[in-house]
Parts: sequence; C-alpha cells; structure tokens
Amino acid sequence: MPKRILQGVVVSDKQEKTVVVKVERTFLHPLLRKTVRRSKKYHAHDEAGSVKLGDRVNIRECAPKSKLKRWEVVTD
Repeated sequence: MPKRILQGVVVSDKQEKTVVVKVERTFLHPLLRKTVRRSKKYHAHDEAGSVKLGDRVNIRECAPKSKLKRWEVVTD
C-alpha cells in the first residue's frame, strides 16, 4: 500500500527531532454547498532538525517512532 503524503506548515519546532505540522484541507459541505476548511496537527520526525517554524513541508506516513509520531518529514 502506498504511503500517504500530506503538505502543511510547521507550527512548532521546540522539540528535539520532532516538528508539529498543521495540515489544512478544504471540502464542499454536502448540504450547504459551501467550502469548509478543516485543519489537523501531526507530530512528524525530523532527524536532521533542518526545518524551522513557518516552513511549508511534506510529511509521509511511517512506522510508529513514538507514542505520537507516525509521520516523517520528506526531504527532497
């Protein structure tokens, strides 16, 4: 099964080797036909510590690395 890749903005880089990424998605409300925005935060593993607050990054699913981390930062 292919790994999911999401794009978001780093909202916290205070932890060591971990960043918090906010991913926004938009969809059409089924009844009102209005565009709705929803966001979710993911803890992602950043081994190099190269990404900083406000950076736009891609994150990829991975095997669990800790209690909260199931994603890793993709470096291109």
